[in-house]
Amino acid sequence: MNAHEETAVYTHGHHESVLRSHRWRTARNSAAYLIGELRPGMSVLDVGCGPGTITADLAELVAPGGRVTAVDASGDVVAQARAYVAERGVSGVEFATADVHALDFPDGSFDVVHAHQVLQHVGDPVRALREMRRVCRPGGIVAARDADYAAMTWYPAAPGLDQWLDLYRRVARANGGEPDAGRRLRAWAREAGFTDVESSATAWCFASPEETAWWSSLWADRTTASSYADIAVRGGHATAADLAAAAEAWHVWAAAPDAWFSVLNGEILCRA
Repeated sequence: MNAHEETAVYTHGHHESVLRSHRWRTARNSAAYLIGELRPGMSVLDVGCGPGTITADLAELVAPGGRVTAVDASGDVVAQARAYVAERGVSGVEFATADVHALDFPDGSFDVVHAHQVLQHVGDPVRALREMRRVCRPGGIVAARDADYAAMTWYPAAPGLDQWLDLYRRVARANGGEPDAGRRLRAWAREAGFTDVESSATAWCFASPEETAWWSSLWADRTTASSYADIAVRGGHATAADLAAAAEAWHVWAAAPDAWFSVLNGEILCRA
């Protein structure tokens, strides 16, 4: 995003451990609340497209005749999304870098404007939603889904993960974001001027040994090797030793035979 527009720092960055998580996401596991609203021929703006896995699914859901414009703040990530969509052989997708606070599209350009795990990271989520509303045609849909970190829950109890969660939320807020965005989406949408807001919530759940190993590994790596680690240390929120202990807590938790983790996600469908 343009430096003069954005006031938040993207806490996660684009380390491989972050994109490992993003590449797992599909329309089915991350945008099911929106799928029933999509029709062939629709135009969709996918804000914060990441590596393009959801983007490609959206393009297939509005085919034939539909189009998806995928935008992200990072040009490198947009390039990855373009390559992924091309490799998958999906047509009808255009790409650009963009600032969600100041989208470079005319009013009423899209039937659907979608953002997944974006509003928790921006400096002004209400302004972002107003801008998403502006580029959505009258009667169209603005859809957003965000995790709620304070509502994350797991078993068995792991004090190290309690400390990890407390640290993550402090770092995210110091960066100008809101880690508990899921519960705030409806309020933000109403403040942005939407009067017709349908709210829902769904969860990701990681419970099999394969799932918990994958989830814990990516978070352990993210905690010590991603931009988050640098920000946490530079900001005085943690030491390298603290981060190493948090990463080890992830591995210890995942080794439990009954390990289970759930991520609550808030969702909104707003009629423009």
